[in-house]
Amino acid sequence: MAERSTAAVDVADESGGTDGGNKPPTTAVERTTADGSTDHDGDDSATADASGTPDTTDAVTPAPEPSRAPQPPELHSGHKLARRYRLEECITRLDGFSSWRAVDEKLRRAVGVHLLAADHPRARPVLAAARSAALLGDPRFVQVLDAVEENDLVYVVHEWLPDATPLTALLASGPLPTHEAYQLVTQITQAMAAAHREGLAHLRLTPGCVLRTAAGQYRIRGLAVNAALRGITSDHPQRTDTEAIGALLYASLAHRWPYGEDAYGLGGMAELTGDSLVPPDQVRAGVHRGLSELAMRAMVNDGATASRQEQPCTTPEELAKAIAALPRIRPPEPEFTAPPPYQSPGYRQGAYGGPVTRPPAGPAGTPTVTPPAAPPALPGRAGRLLKWGVSALLIAALGLGSWQLADTLLKGGEPPAPDPGQSGIEQQKQPETAPTGRPVEISLAKDFDPFGGDPTENSDQVGNAIDGDAGTFWQTMYYNSAKFGNLKDGVGLILDLGESRQISTVKVGFKGSTSVDFLAADEDTAQMPGSLNGFSKVSSGSGTEVELKAKKPIRTRYVLVWLTELPLTEEGNYRGRITEVEVLS
Repeated sequence: MAERSTAAVDVADESGGTDGGNKPPTTAVERTTADGSTDHDGDDSATADASGTPDTTDAVTPAPEPSRAPQPPELHSGHKLARRYRLEECITRLDGFSSWRAVDEKLRRAVGVHLLAADHPRARPVLAAARSAALLGDPRFVQVLDAVEENDLVYVVHEWLPDATPLTALLASGPLPTHEAYQLVTQITQAMAAAHREGLAHLRLTPGCVLRTAAGQYRIRGLAVNAALRGITSDHPQRTDTEAIGALLYASLAHRWPYGEDAYGLGGMAELTGDSLVPPDQVRAGVHRGLSELAMRAMVNDGATASRQEQPCTTPEELAKAIAALPRIRPPEPEFTAPPPYQSPGYRQGAYGGPVTRPPAGPAGTPTVTPPAAPPALPGRAGRLLKWGVSALLIAALGLGSWQLADTLLKGGEPPAPDPGQSGIEQQKQPETAPTGRPVEISLAKDFDPFGGDPTENSDQVGNAIDGDAGTFWQTMYYNSAKFGNLKDGVGLILDLGESRQISTVKVGFKGSTSVDFLAADEDTAQMPGSLNGFSKVSSGSGTEVELKAKKPIRTRYVLVWLTELPLTEEGNYRGRITEVEVLS
């Protein structure tokens, strides 16, 4: 047990001050947050985090504000910004700004919008934070799409993720499984370490800011922007974000909020610990010891140490190294379900659909088995004539075939040409020409993810796989295992050759050893297939430089490079990276 750190993760309350006594209760009504996911006490609500009142210089403190902050602009549903973003629903109205669900009419997609008056004292910091976050471009963060000052308004447009689930909703049903908590802290820590390397901090990293997508990836919303909207600053931003990550891990393991007051639908620790900080494995049975100590090392940053005397982690980079030093936590094996016992189908002889005839019982009550009746024989003379006729025809056919073969060999001729009446399928199997090895031009490449909730895999990077430069590459999203986290069978690239061409070989270069299949659509396919059933497998292989050859040249317009097993990256997760693809005739 160690002393509790007095550094607060977030002390902003509804008035923007640091007085924890005026915090509204954290059992507010569940609402929809500004990124499209349902969140209890979400990131854009007026609820403050119950992390205690700060009394050190390391605490996150709101910037000084006038005694009366400007009110949010009075807008209504249907209002358009820049003749493009149509406001649909007001999600939050708080402390001089409002957050909306909106529609980008130009791209026909849902977006989120933060709005505040241009004369608001936080307008300039919000614009600066949004533009800095937009330059990061890391897919592990909810992306800022636009930051504009227009007339008397300042607004920030960001992604809307309707299929994502906030951590508050995940924790509502209980603590996370060990492997899921490990994935959470790993992905969030790596993302925040990357952000801090670019000089960006979050300062308000709460369960409402962490989203889990349908593919199992964790994404962070509100980088720099959420703190700027509330005027929150910190003297030690890396330490602040590290403690926040530790609190998220603590809550995921112990299903309790590590500070004194209740927050985010979780009970606080005041009645159990007083002024001490108890490790999660002492709060709840079955908690992973290594993750419990990791949470303590991230949270205890004020001179105290965790139970085994490891040094505290004061930056996301240090925390990432501590996570990498842990033995890898693998997902649980799928449970085996025994097949149902075999039952005889109970087939019976007789006409289909007719009544079942049971054989008569024998003297001892056992059924008497009646052998099937033999087929009727032809009448005597007719049967003999038929048998002699069939035998004569067979002898004549054999003699004719032998004579033709002997005549061909004696004359030194070649075997007869194929029958012009040969089926189209057999003719298609024979190549029109031998492999030439000449490059075939690729007119278009498209990412292909038929099993994902989002059917795209970094579409903006696809051109890197066919640009002739091995230094650039297209990459898939992050996954938790080489088999795509058991979420899908694979992802890949579709290569459009413009028209049906002869193909013999596909060469693929990878970063890291990758398993891949070469698939092709039928020769007469005129439209790019939208499902895996539209392709047939030609060959497969694995490695960093893979040559996929067809047994015989084929003709097709659409080639699918299908990744089936991903390599481990230097960041500790799995993703495929194609440096270059070449198609040969």
